[in-house]
Amino acid sequence: MTTTQGQGKRLMVKYQFYKVDPLWRRLPDQERQRGKEQLIAVVDEFSPQMTIRSYSLVGLRADADLLLWQISPDIDAFQELATRVLATDLGKYLSTPYSFLAMTRRSPYIEGHRHEGQEGAARGIYPANAKYLFVYPFVKTHDWYQLPQEERQQMMNQHFEIGHKHPSVRIHTSYSFGIDDQDHMLAFETDDPVDFLESVMELRESAARPYTVRDTPIFACIKRDLREALDSLGG
Repeated sequence: MTTTQGQGKRLMVKYQFYKVDPLWRRLPDQERQRGKEQLIAVVDEFSPQMTIRSYSLVGLRADADLLLWQISPDIDAFQELATRVLATDLGKYLSTPYSFLAMTRRSPYIEGHRHEGQEGAARGIYPANAKYLFVYPFVKTHDWYQLPQEERQQMMNQHFEIGHKHPSVRIHTSYSFGIDDQDHMLAFETDDPVDFLESVMELRESAARPYTVRDTPIFACIKRDLREALDSLGG
């Protein structure tokens, strides 16, 4: 993959959400179990070549049941994995209500703000394996990109300061310009949802808020071993 000078090796990021057809729950136990084992085997096969984290959304959202958070240097791997998942017996009962594609890059605001762990975060996305993950697409107004860099930096510094008040919340920012519908994909890991709620409430009052077009839908996800996540589907 071609990279921009100074950006280093880029990684592709995929948030693939699945919804199971209720008809699957009416299948005999043996058929449901076979489908789950097939899907687990597919993910295990792809795990050596890409980072895959599984999350359950059962009981948290009505329109999605499962998230596979994928990080890979190769965009083709996402399509290959999705194709194999849908070819399993369980996959025949899965739909994809949401699918978001993004890429890592160095933040244009990181030079104007220094904090612990910054360099590692600038080079890629490294899941912390926290219990909860909050994911949403993010779109800025056209006016935001016309502002002088100094003004944007000042507002982003305020964001950083708010984030420092809630150190249990770790943000992962990836970029979707030209490769998907949103500007960014944001994912927040934490073991304490209270901290995430409080940080979002404070960010709503920040100076940059009027420059937000869209930051929904928001997905609250619970990290589960893939077998546990599939068991939570009701079979």
